Amino acid sequence: MLKWPVQPSDPSEPQTAPVPDSIDLLYRDEAIVVVDKPSGLSVHRGDDQGSTFAMNLTRDAIGQWVYPVHRLDRATSGVLVFALSSEHARTLHQAFAEREVDKTYLALVRGKPPAHGVIDSPMEKREGGPDVEAVTEYETLFMSDVIRLSLVEARPRTGRRHQIRRHLRRINHPVAGDVRYGKGVENRQYRAEIGLYRLGLHARRLAFAHPATGDPLSFEAATPADLAEPLRRIGVPEHLVQAK
Repeated sequence: MLKWPVQPSDPSEPQTAPVPDSIDLLYRDEAIVVVDKPSGLSVHRGDDQGSTFAMNLTRDAIGQWVYPVHRLDRATSGVLVFALSSEHARTLHQAFAEREVDKTYLALVRGKPPAHGVIDSPMEKREGGPDVEAVTEYETLFMSDVIRLSLVEARPRTGRRHQIRRHLRRINHPVAGDVRYGKGVENRQYRAEIGLYRLGLHARRLAFAHPATGDPLSFEAATPADLAEPLRRIGVPEHLVQAK
């Protein structure tokens, strides 16, 4: 059964996807569980006032308590890891804090960015707090001839709130469908012309050392249909779409 979340304050903005009542597992062992979070689902209760979260869906799926170690924005889909003990959670928290985790995202952005670049632009760690280092590397994978949109691979080297979204906005290439950092008139165009009803941001890959063994691990989440179809409509080739 699917439940529609509360609508955005601006009804002209794209709606988020329906909130699911199950979640896809990518991997599980004695220390961690890795899931494929859909767009429209918060990681845990602190992110919004809803009643369904990736954390409790994962807990229910495996019948075991899980510990969050990082977050994805509610509107972002993709790879999400939970620890299965407080000890392993501390180890993974430290790995994220010390930048020992490689994160790769696909972002559908406005305009035609440079072929590649590094966005080194500090931002506050907490709202109203002092600015701290924030660095995002990116590579442009595809530029559409159908509409002024491009597909970018983004690799954040730090982990600030909304970092990729804010950084891409700062170079005038906001993520398509971004209600907060984009423009409503453009989001309406994307909805009407290519059927994009969500944020065009997907956590494609996550690589880190296993918290118990230290072995290198890498996980990927295929592009979900609600993003893959708009990508196809603007001409993105299948080897870049990498859909489910």
